[in-house]
Amino acid sequence: MHSFQAVLLFVQAINILIVNQSIIDICASFFMLLTAVFEVDGTRLSPNSIYDQFVCRVWLTRLPLWALMATSTYGILMIAFERYFAVIYPVWYSVSTSCSLYSSTVIIGVIGH
Repeated sequence: MHSFQAVLLFVQAINILIVNQSIIDICASFFMLLTAVFEVDGTRLSPNSIYDQFVCRVWLTRLPLWALMATSTYGILMIAFERYFAVIYPVWYSVSTSCSLYSSTVIIGVIGH
């Protein structure tokens, strides 16, 4: 019975990380599409407009795209570490995985942004 619970824990853990990675990659793809479609010429921006400040500081620098790509990289790294610990330390992994996976998905988002 214990091995069945370990298998369920493994499936749940990898699903959490894969769903998290999929959401991050979908958002990155969406912003990549938006930056390709909506190319803004920065020559007519005024320093007094809030919209123009947003365009200059966020859109022209492609900040959301780069932040999501960095977050995606950290997500892939987290999946690699999770798989490493599941293989090398299976007893420790089965005891401490449930709480740490939820916190690691939050940490990935915070570090990436």
